[in-house]
Amino acid sequence: MTVLLSRDKQDTLLLIASSLLVLAPHAAHLPVWVSLLCGATLASRAAITLLGRRMPSNVLLVPIAAAAMFGVLQSYHTLLGRDAGVAMLVLLVAFKMLEMHARRDLFVVVFLCYFLVLTNFFYSQTIPTALLMLASLVALLATQLSFQLTGAVPPLRTRLWMGAKLLGLALPLAGAAFVLFPRIEGPLWGMPDASHGAQSGLSDTMAPGQMSNLAQSEDVAFRVKFDGPVPAQPQLYWRGPVLGSYDGRTWTRVRPSRHTRPQALSLSVGGTPVGYQVTLEPSNTRWLFALEMPRAIPELPGHGVTLSGELEFRSLDPIGERVRYDLVSFVHYSLQTDASPVDGQWLMLPYGLNPRTRAAGQALASQPDPARRVADVLRLFAEGGFVYTLQPPLLPGRDSIDDFLYGTRAGFCEHYAGAFVFLMRAAGVPARVVTGYQGGEMNPIDGYLTVRQSDAHAWAEVWLPRRGWVRIDPTAAVAPERVQRSLARALPPPAPFGLEGLGRLLQPDPDSLLGRIRYMFGAVNNGWNQWVLNYTPQRQRHLVQRLQEGLSHWQSLALIAMLCAMLFLVRKFSQRRKADPVDALYSLLCQRLGQLGMPRAPDEGPTAYAQRLAAADLAPETGAAATEFLRRYSAYRYGPQSPGTGLVPILRDLLSRVR
Repeated sequence: MTVLLSRDKQDTLLLIASSLLVLAPHAAHLPVWVSLLCGATLASRAAITLLGRRMPSNVLLVPIAAAAMFGVLQSYHTLLGRDAGVAMLVLLVAFKMLEMHARRDLFVVVFLCYFLVLTNFFYSQTIPTALLMLASLVALLATQLSFQLTGAVPPLRTRLWMGAKLLGLALPLAGAAFVLFPRIEGPLWGMPDASHGAQSGLSDTMAPGQMSNLAQSEDVAFRVKFDGPVPAQPQLYWRGPVLGSYDGRTWTRVRPSRHTRPQALSLSVGGTPVGYQVTLEPSNTRWLFALEMPRAIPELPGHGVTLSGELEFRSLDPIGERVRYDLVSFVHYSLQTDASPVDGQWLMLPYGLNPRTRAAGQALASQPDPARRVADVLRLFAEGGFVYTLQPPLLPGRDSIDDFLYGTRAGFCEHYAGAFVFLMRAAGVPARVVTGYQGGEMNPIDGYLTVRQSDAHAWAEVWLPRRGWVRIDPTAAVAPERVQRSLARALPPPAPFGLEGLGRLLQPDPDSLLGRIRYMFGAVNNGWNQWVLNYTPQRQRHLVQRLQEGLSHWQSLALIAMLCAMLFLVRKFSQRRKADPVDALYSLLCQRLGQLGMPRAPDEGPTAYAQRLAAADLAPETGAAATEFLRRYSAYRYGPQSPGTGLVPILRDLLSRVR
């Protein structure tokens, strides 16, 4: 049995559904009690509408609203700011549903929802969020049209289509404003209360298990667009923090002493330079990553960048938004070949820890050639039964390196890099740990190299006479596939819930259909990030400059004029084709009666015109045909809507009698 609802009830339910579409995404960041209260309020309003009950009085609503505002104050400790303001606005929309007494209140809710659509972008700026907000706008426009339509109301599908067309008409203007309207520095959606939460990423310390935990994250660290050929996978070492202080558990950066004079860096490069652009994701840290070895300090608009004595790039401010910078690097280089490291800081070891490893390093010191000492340790890793694993055993003891080298012999890159540097220092070879990322995944669709958190890596640098600082990756001695191919090829991730098929779905073969779909979505997401979320003033100026250069040629202006003329003609032709044949016959009737001395006045409708014709001195057949024509036309145009296809032959016959 079908229950027909009145128009007011239908419009109210449509408003509730549209509001729910706008409010639902906010549940991801609002306190649970706010979401539950809003859901209960909307459900109550829907029940009141369906059952025809009376709205609650203000005696009940005011205390509930006051209690809700107090709850916001308790949850956020303020009533100001982004998060508290959004929470209050969400509650306001929900409570307003129970306080609608006039037509004006309906539009208040609609326009509040329009504003709430924007606030969703404070928390998520992904493509799915944008599509959901477009759907919300279509629903809100259809709801607003429903309130404004008079007479017979078209079906919901028609109203939704009308809302979609209205939105489609506005999108070109919005796109032009987005591209050409002057932009401001910084992320628009992060203002004015840009509180950046904790982000996963590389830190300036390294301890056992830290890298292996980070390597299980598929979050994007940065993307790279190369100007020319992409270097081979084993050459893709993205330099980050350099660690030199060890307390027996954690490696940290060396803090320069006030009494130590900074040492001049000497860097000689060779081979073909590699130009590229890095798009760094927000991390709330200060590290900038560069392919070893960069030629110059990058320029980062809105941020100052410093270069340390260990060739680390750091921003003066935490990076809380997506940034881009250009670099040129040389994969073949020699660093600090003319002077040995300062003050022996790269030889220091904690006293009394890891005695077996220290003794093994001191035994290596009998070898006069430092390069041979390095080779001996790498041979130990390659032939000593060591295992490369994402889930290494815990090393809770104070002599963790001894436990690793002479006990578990299973570890991730931080275990091998830390143990290698400890052995080298014990053997009298200056050494330090370098952290960053290694490798990356090339997307064949857009040509971007994607470096993920799972590509986080740690390696070592040793200083050798006449060669300077030399990169040594002890992990490559244990698991060459890690450097030659990728982490996924060296260590396939464990199957979720023990289901190998699900693991293959999450990380499909690049050449398979799922792999190509994954690349396609990655390219679309990267394009969204590059051209929408990271459309900076610099990129805008560059685009406008290119447009000005393109429009400076007369050929371009002529082409634009031709396109405009074609669009104008197409629009005119489509309008002619869409003309109502009944209206066309009415125009012919008025023209013919004007020739007979009875023109229609500009403010005269068909009924008034017919009354004047009845009193005029016209031939009986002409007057009767014209009056019948106008009667039928008035019923068609101003009566209940009905198709005019069957009416056209009748009107054409009546028109033929007017002469």
